[in-house]
Amino acid sequence: MPISYSKTIEGYIEKQEKWREQIIHLRNLLNSCGLKEELKWGTPSYSINGKLIIGIAGFKNHFCLWFHQGVFLKDKEKKLINAQEGVTKALRQWRFEESDQIEDDLVLEYISEAMQNSIEGKEVKPQRKTGVSIPPLVQEALSRNKKIDSAFKKLTPGKQREYADHIGGAKREETKLSRLEKCMPMILEGKGLNDKYKNC
Repeated sequence: MPISYSKTIEGYIEKQEKWREQIIHLRNLLNSCGLKEELKWGTPSYSINGKLIIGIAGFKNHFCLWFHQGVFLKDKEKKLINAQEGVTKALRQWRFEESDQIEDDLVLEYISEAMQNSIEGKEVKPQRKTGVSIPPLVQEALSRNKKIDSAFKKLTPGKQREYADHIGGAKREETKLSRLEKCMPMILEGKGLNDKYKNC
């Protein structure tokens, strides 16, 4: 998570004790490219033709540029990483640590390519999840109890997925069984795992 959030970009930068100068430097580079600057998710973000393409953020041990469709960048200098390998499809991050210099020409080259990619419509479209993968333990419990099975089948695929992921995501068998036991009354009531948080 970024170190701090604010209602304005200036406020965000003001709160950046460690990386203030570097973030101002990146901001100036981005603003020289004709991008629209706005605050998104509490951090400075930059778009072209309504498409968000780059963000800046300061963290505890590094500051970075986020390229929202970075998967399409050539990355000839091998600067980009996937911060959540196997999870993140499009987003790529260019991290800068304390000893790293900001090479203006190279940063501008990456920004220019990201802008061109956006103009050309290169974009990973989010995929809606279809179907539900039921863990064997849950499948077995459903097959043993017709009432639970019927209630589970009446849930939306999203709610089924919440339960399947929650129960199947536990590492130990005992934890899976404990989660299953706790979820059964909610399944019978037709409630989703996270329903209690949705009206907060």
